[in-house]
Amino acid sequence: MSMFSENNPPPQSSHPDERGILNLSKVGTLSLSKRRIRSYSRLFFSKNRFFVPQNDSTTTKNSHPDEGRIRSYKWPLAFLFFIFITVSFKAQYNTEFMNYSDTRRSVSVNLDFDAGSNGMNTALINKLLWGGYINDDLKKQSAKYLKAKNNFGINLNYDVSAFIKGTDKIDFLIGVKDQEIINASFTRDFYNLMFYGNQSYKGLTANLAGSNVNALRFQEVKFGAILHKFDSIAKIGISVSFIKGEQLFFVKANPGSSLYTSGDGSEIVFNSNFQMALSDPSRQKLTSFNGVGASADIFFETPYKSKVGKRSVLIVNANNLGFIHWLSNSQQYSSDSTLQFTGYHVNNLLDLKDSTLNRINGDSIFRSLTNSHRASFNVNIPANLVIMNKIYFGKQLFCLTTGFRQIFNANYIPYVFIEPEYKVKNVTFTLHTGYGGYVRLNVGTSVTWNTKGWYLKIGSNSLQGYILPKISSGQGLFFSFAKKLK
Repeated sequence: MSMFSENNPPPQSSHPDERGILNLSKVGTLSLSKRRIRSYSRLFFSKNRFFVPQNDSTTTKNSHPDEGRIRSYKWPLAFLFFIFITVSFKAQYNTEFMNYSDTRRSVSVNLDFDAGSNGMNTALINKLLWGGYINDDLKKQSAKYLKAKNNFGINLNYDVSAFIKGTDKIDFLIGVKDQEIINASFTRDFYNLMFYGNQSYKGLTANLAGSNVNALRFQEVKFGAILHKFDSIAKIGISVSFIKGEQLFFVKANPGSSLYTSGDGSEIVFNSNFQMALSDPSRQKLTSFNGVGASADIFFETPYKSKVGKRSVLIVNANNLGFIHWLSNSQQYSSDSTLQFTGYHVNNLLDLKDSTLNRINGDSIFRSLTNSHRASFNVNIPANLVIMNKIYFGKQLFCLTTGFRQIFNANYIPYVFIEPEYKVKNVTFTLHTGYGGYVRLNVGTSVTWNTKGWYLKIGSNSLQGYILPKISSGQGLFFSFAKKLK
């Protein structure tokens, strides 16, 4: 499994009646053309609110944009907005083997975090993740980076691991790790609907096809070994992990998914064609055992002679090569349905009756549409591949690294990077510049302190998101601390 028009973002109307997704003052009915649909509606109503028209007598010239918004009721068409439902929310490059040349036998604590989007800036991403008011300026600034298809991703993992003595040529690896992986893809129309509503789509159809969300969290126990004197100079490492699946959420809008708004705004038609899968929704804690799986990591490092520099080192690492089998309480859904809406009549917004509320109950509407089933199924874990080439110059105090990274099944764009580093006694300073992945351009730095008994590395490959959040995307942090063993 793998978040869910070419014009500039539509301007937001200044008239309060035109701000919302729907105009509830229209009199109409809800007509459903049911073919096959399966859904899990409760996930779609936790953070979305519907807009209602304001009475002119209650609207002043200086009204705040949020005035007239009814905050206590959820609207079923929040189903369209997958982006709000993704979360209730080691060494660098997510591998233990990378640091072995520096730490050797050791016990380490590691953290790796990165997040970004090539279609939104960091300021907007932070508002979506952590909350806060999103104003028009922020939306417009972020929308400058939109393309027809955009991606979004978060990777967070932390672990405790140890390389312990085996033989003269082999050391063993044991460790425990927690991983959270969230990635998404979304269309330009999806973004516009999310932040501007459908006012500018009167008489038009918004394309949602291809938008998807893939979020999973799992824990693992790892056992492995590294042959550190293979052919006298090369290193080969391999590990196997036993995985406990904690949470899964996946949804994808297939070709044909769209939202049509009539020219006079009196009707909308939602063509839903999606697939969805999620783990047991009643068990979403760290201790929840919703799936079982396995994965493998493979590592190779070898020095070689080249015409450039004093010496060169090639490193290839692949990890998370595996799957999770989600247990029988997991749920699967699919949809191929048309939802036509022409409005509800609301006489008094301040005196909504139970009968009116029952008619706009999202759970009941989608329950009448859905056919779901519980079943076990397998999901591939996004696999991570890193290839690096290091060239040392002079007295080997200066090193230039070039590299490539790809995360498969994760809405990830191939990532290329360059890292110059310079060593001063026990401290190494590194700069990082890269392009691709979940961002447009990465700029970062790190510092490594390496002594006979201790190892510490801290840095970020995405500093631009912290320094210039409104005009850049991406933020990250990696940290590794190790006590060396004899």
